[in-house]
Parts: sequence; structure tokens; C-alpha cells
Amino acid sequence: MLRLRAPLEIFLWSRAAIWITTLLAYSVFEAQFAQPLHAPTAAPPSPAGDGWAIDLWARWDGGWFTQVAQSGYGDPKTTTAFFPAYPLIVRAAGWLLGGHDVVAGVLVSLAACAVAFVLLYALARELVGEEAARRSVVYLAIFPAALFLGAVYGESLYLLLTVAAFLCATRGRWSYAGTCVGLAILTRPTGVMLLPALAVLAWHAVRRRRAFAGLGLALPIAAAWPLWLWAVFGHPFEFLTAERNEWHRRLSPAGPFGGIWKGVDAGWQGLLQFVAGGNRFPGTSDSLQAAGLNLEALAAAVFVIVLGVVAWRRLGAAYGVFALASVALPLASPAANFPLLSMPRFALGIFPVFIALGAIARPRTNTIVIAVFAIWLGVDLARWVEWQFVA
Repeated sequence: MLRLRAPLEIFLWSRAAIWITTLLAYSVFEAQFAQPLHAPTAAPPSPAGDGWAIDLWARWDGGWFTQVAQSGYGDPKTTTAFFPAYPLIVRAAGWLLGGHDVVAGVLVSLAACAVAFVLLYALARELVGEEAARRSVVYLAIFPAALFLGAVYGESLYLLLTVAAFLCATRGRWSYAGTCVGLAILTRPTGVMLLPALAVLAWHAVRRRRAFAGLGLALPIAAAWPLWLWAVFGHPFEFLTAERNEWHRRLSPAGPFGGIWKGVDAGWQGLLQFVAGGNRFPGTSDSLQAAGLNLEALAAAVFVIVLGVVAWRRLGAAYGVFALASVALPLASPAANFPLLSMPRFALGIFPVFIALGAIARPRTNTIVIAVFAIWLGVDLARWVEWQFVA
């Protein structure tokens, strides 16, 4: 019970703080929606009907997830970018709640977040000790993009499944680990990066063949998505078309180095935008905002890469492989105008970086990290209620 208390307390106070701050920001700004900085060309209208205090958690991609939960994959060229595990669970929960799908999405996300915190604390405690484990969960809870852990997004579910996969693998429960990996892939495409990471642990397992056999359960589970797309739409990788057409993501010939180059260049242009002015981001509605968004995304990428290396050294190769491979996929598919688009949100599921940060933080560092994260999170919450793009 004592081991549950610490992560659940962090969950409760952090979610309460985020919720109260968001409602306060909404009341202060009176929901005067600004022109979105980067809206998909065919974004669905935001769900409404459960009250503004709930509906505001279904903005941006939350509208897409709600639409898929309600109506399925009606337009494969847009909706298939949203993998099925999370909206299916929201659909089931919405049915139990009498069609209140936004409420269902928020509850599913919060429940997954609470369980993820408990499992992350347990795993980090085994790896780096109790105090560092507590710091790790706190850092994740107040990370600037942590608002998505309670929104109608799949981030909480993905985080839960990735941590659960590692925890099961470290305890020798390979069939459960493989199942979690398969479900993680059905939640986010970066879940595939769990396979090489856990293969490292499986290679060192006492019963190696059994470990790989259990891990192999991920393949038929993950295959259900492309097989369904093939059967219904005739294209097993239709989601790649959606990513290209609506979110302007294309694989770079240089792989992750292409994203790194473009991200650094966009960050440099953003810095020049702040210093020298001008219009260094043509095609965007506000060059200054574009500069801030690109600098924020670059900072998040550097955060993950540096701490991914630390995770490799402090936690082991499996954790480093997962962290660095997870960031390599979005780096390899940069978006137009905003090469590292959504990088802060992607970082939420790369849990080894938070354990690594918790392991190396000292009292003064801890204070600085908490202060920076809290301020940044507050800014993101204000942007969120004003319909500015956040991660």
C-alpha cells in the first residue's frame, strides 16, 4: 500500500493543479479563440455537449479521436493516422456512459495515467532507488506536455503499455510483455520500437527461447491493424498516406539525420526571428509563434536525445535503445514548416528519459527542473485554452 501511495499522490495533486490552472486560464481569457497556428486541413469540429470544462480536453487531435470513437474510420485518408486501441476503448467507455464520449475519453486517459504512474514508480524503484523513482514520476507529471495525459489523446494509454511491457519483461513474464508491446503498437506507431529494446532483455534472459516466443506475441496483435486496413480499404499502410496528406510528414532520405538537420535549422531561424525579426517562416500565420514552436520542439528533441544516452549508460542498453529509437522515428519523418512538430508530446511516452533525469538530479538541479517544467507547463495550458497549437 505504501508503494501505491507515492505515485497516486503525485497523480492526484498534479492532475488537480493542471485542471485548476486550465479552468482559471479559460476564465481569464474568456475563451477568445485565437487563429490556430497549425490546423490540419480537414480537422473535425470540436466535440461539445458535456460542458466547457470537459469539452476543452478534446481539442486538436482530441476531436479526431472522438470522431473515430463515435463514427469509426469513415475517411481513411485522414482518420487512419489515429491508431485504433485508444478510440476503441473510448468507444466502449462512451457506450457505458450513454454516449458521452468526451467524458469517456478523459476518464480513460486519467485512469491509464494513474496506473502508468504506479507502474513507472515500481520500475524506477527497482532501477534507481526510491527517492530517484519519486523524482522521475514528479518530472513526468509536471512535464510541459503532461496536459495530454488527461486529454482525449492516446498518450496515457501508450505510456501505460510501454512501462508495463518493460516491467513484465524484467520480471520474466514474457507473454504479458509481448501482449503489451502489440497493444502499444496499436496505440502509436512508435510502439514498434519496443521490439528491439525488449529483444535486448530477452537475449539475456535465462530461458531465451521462451522469452523471444513470448515477445513474438506482439506481431500477430500488431498485425491486426494493417490487415484490417487491407481488408476494408485495400491498403494495409493507409495510415502513411494520411500522415503525408494531412499532417505533411514524409520520410527523409537521410533518416533521422534529415529531421535533426531541419530541426536545428528551424530552431536557428527561430532564434534569428526573435533577435532580428523579419518573416523567417513564410506560410505560417504568425512568424513569432512559429519561431517559439520550433525552438520548443528542438529543446524537447535535445532533452530526449541527451537523456536517452544517459538512460543507456545508467539503466542499460534496452532502455537506451527504446529512448533513442523512439525519437529516431519522428526525426526521420519531419513535417513541413515545423520539422519536429509534436516532439514535446512524443517525449511523454519515452519514460526512460524521466527515470534517467530522476537518477542524476541533485537538490539544486531538482529545484531548477521543477521550476522550468512548471513555468513551461503553465504557458502551454494558457496556449491550450486559447486554441493555440500545443505539441
